[in-house]
Amino acid sequence: MHVVIRYEIEKKLFAGEITAKDLPEIWNRLYKEYLGVDVPSDTEGVLQDSHWSGGGFGYFPSYALGSAYAAQLFETMKKDFDVEGEIEKGDLTKINEWLREKIWKFGCMKEPGDLMKDAFGEFDVTYYTDYLRNKYMEIYK
Repeated sequence: MHVVIRYEIEKKLFAGEITAKDLPEIWNRLYKEYLGVDVPSDTEGVLQDSHWSGGGFGYFPSYALGSAYAAQLFETMKKDFDVEGEIEKGDLTKINEWLREKIWKFGCMKEPGDLMKDAFGEFDVTYYTDYLRNKYMEIYK
């Protein structure tokens, strides 16, 4: 939800609907509305990281897309070998070999969507929503 909040705020900034001085109030309101969190200070809220002060705008949705890709890559990889077993052993060799063959060797020769399509077929967001549902159901019962 952090990513969603930042993205919504950025859209308003770029649309001219808000200004920098509005950020703490909007940040705090959205954290309360979406997460039920009372933000104790700007340091622990809107100023908690350096993305905006460093000029990093507009890329937060890529986090969500990357996570969605990762969920489907993980499930696809599990069809080829016991990924969790390799992780439990502390051996990332097979994982790295799989990623090297399916992803890394292409570098920037392919657009991300094409790279993912070649790695796992059509993109299917249900891998990601299933991952989120399972993760948070386990955490929050």
